[in-house]
Amino acid sequence: MAFLADALARIKPSATIAVTDKARALKAAGRDVIGLGAGEPDFDTPANIKAAGIKAIESGKAAKYTAVDGIPELKAAICAKFKKENGLDYKPSQIIVGTGGKQVLFNALMATINPGDEVVIPAPYWVSYPEIVALLGGTPVPVVTTMATGFKLTAEQLEKAITPKTKWLIFNSPSNPTGAAYTRDEIKALTDVLMKHPQVWVLTDDMYEHLVYDDFRFTTPAQVEPRLYERTLTLNGVSKAYCMTGWRIGYSGAPEHLTKAMAMLQSQSTSNPSAVAQWAAVEALTGPQDFIAKHNAIFKERRDLIVSMLNQANGIQCPKPEGAFYVYPSCAGTMGKTAPSGKTLATDEDFVTELLETEGVAVVHGSAFGAGPAFRISYATKTEDLEEAGKRIQRFCGNLK
Repeated sequence: MAFLADALARIKPSATIAVTDKARALKAAGRDVIGLGAGEPDFDTPANIKAAGIKAIESGKAAKYTAVDGIPELKAAICAKFKKENGLDYKPSQIIVGTGGKQVLFNALMATINPGDEVVIPAPYWVSYPEIVALLGGTPVPVVTTMATGFKLTAEQLEKAITPKTKWLIFNSPSNPTGAAYTRDEIKALTDVLMKHPQVWVLTDDMYEHLVYDDFRFTTPAQVEPRLYERTLTLNGVSKAYCMTGWRIGYSGAPEHLTKAMAMLQSQSTSNPSAVAQWAAVEALTGPQDFIAKHNAIFKERRDLIVSMLNQANGIQCPKPEGAFYVYPSCAGTMGKTAPSGKTLATDEDFVTELLETEGVAVVHGSAFGAGPAFRISYATKTEDLEEAGKRIQRFCGNLK
């Protein structure tokens, strides 16, 4: 009899973490590797936020357990953020703070999914969405979007994907991995469909809300369609815009009965998030926000640089995304070609493996995100490294036979 749980057979390891670990191992072995796999800013956490964490330690605020679902000060800051930036009214009792957005997502799905429940997930998707659904006994229903529609789910696709078993739509804008961001009108088309199916809730992952470019205006589903408020979980966090991936703070606003269920689960798993990180997050949400625009200007320059360089590589086609810090180029034009090692490229995984081995550039294969042949690049890295990576990708593609 196998010792490990049968449920583990339903999931696979995170591809984004795997490629980052592999790049790290090659670097440690002395290889010249440029890692473009990790989805985290290369900027340090702003000084005022770090100081708030240090102050919490020195004042004794970080020495004890906090409320399982977050300190009152942070929940109040989150309510104020939702009201000011998204026009959403949430009470502290509707807010939960978790150890990163992933825990909040996991709690929400664990609290709601029964075996056989279906969850509609536009693809390309963040690698963890379908894995968490499958682990919990639900059925992920990927809906593949294309470059032709800007990697955005259409109302027609959503209508077709919904069945009587559908419990959730997971909606991520701006998107990881494509950077695609939905306009208000595009969201309204989707919410119009959801209003016809009252059993379907929407879990909207707004983690990249502040990372948008070219005058794009961010909106979130419950803001666009207020009638959807009672069946929406609005997920966000401080990881990306505030350069706090390692601090591990995510949060959500949702109907009170769902939030209570999530808090009960958290009380029996991790209990409260780090007290130090919570106090730092209070400062992140209530302190100066001007650094976000400065960082975004740099991200936009990097986006434009890597898009231009990729589109000059043989066999690569790369659209320009509206947000986040990823590009999702197609490598369909390289399929069937032979790499310098002699290997024929049959899949996007072959492409990224050969790119890493030949040129020392680590990217993530698109099939891990549910749509290929493609690959994801995170341009949240030093501009000079990004430019060098672009040159190496061009060289690699130019040497394919």
